[in-house]
Amino acid sequence: MAHVTFIHGIANKPPEADLLRIWREALANAADPLPLGDYGVTSSLVYWADLLYEKPDPDIAAHEGVLENTPAAVDGGGNAAPPVPRNEREQAFLDALRGHLTALSDAEIDAGAPPVPANPQGALERVPLPWALKKPIMNALLRDVHHYLFDVEFAPPGKTPVRIQQTIRRRFVEKLAAPTVTRPHIVVSHSMGTVIAYDCLKRVPACPLVDGLITLGSPLGLDEIQDQLQPEWSRDNGFPRERVADGWTNVFDRLDPVCGFDPEFANDYRERGAEVVRDIAVSNDGAWRHSVTKYLRQAAVTGALRRMLVL
Repeated sequence: MAHVTFIHGIANKPPEADLLRIWREALANAADPLPLGDYGVTSSLVYWADLLYEKPDPDIAAHEGVLENTPAAVDGGGNAAPPVPRNEREQAFLDALRGHLTALSDAEIDAGAPPVPANPQGALERVPLPWALKKPIMNALLRDVHHYLFDVEFAPPGKTPVRIQQTIRRRFVEKLAAPTVTRPHIVVSHSMGTVIAYDCLKRVPACPLVDGLITLGSPLGLDEIQDQLQPEWSRDNGFPRERVADGWTNVFDRLDPVCGFDPEFANDYRERGAEVVRDIAVSNDGAWRHSVTKYLRQAAVTGALRRMLVL
């Protein structure tokens, strides 16, 4: 009848099957429930955490309830080391991206910077959680975004290095082209997964056509990321119409540190100069607003997905 392809975001994750189940259950338990199985909607997940982490995080898989409450649990930042730039261009990219997250140096953070300083200047500084939780997530975001956009060759311990962007692009295209995929076909992406989804739908000729795109907690509004999507991206012709037949709905929480600086896309991803992206603001609960399960339980998300699936 219809198919949804999910793609996850930054940092470590549970095993693929567990993560797909968690996402489907979040939709089924939403404010406006959308149990995909009851409608005969099939789904798959583009999984790429294994390319950057040695093994899935068992604590994430075992403690689903914690997924909502702390960044360490929801995103499994672990001990990912920040990326090492290979040239001045990469250094400038990382400095600018880190500047959106915090104005604090590593030394200030390690010395015990307060969860919320008197005059917060970065998105993570406004999150009322200790830096012991926030710093691993910052490092994971910087590394994952950098390794993908600059196609770094990388492998965690015990694995064979691969080109990160090329490998994830191939996985994305293979999932979308699988023979079990039916129409309408919607891509639901979160966090760094939104960058991957957009990159493939806009810039990879082999990528199949889909009917709709939903982005959740996306950093695609940041200039630094948009710069790396050129020349295919431009502000007046950024909508990926080549491979998105219908619409794009972008859902954001203004207190989500990953998308908070520039969460609205209608002005940045136009189609022949016209604003066509549907931006929807929501308010996730708790201190950590970036949780995918919180986004998926929003009525705005299930409503948008229901409309795209024609249910």
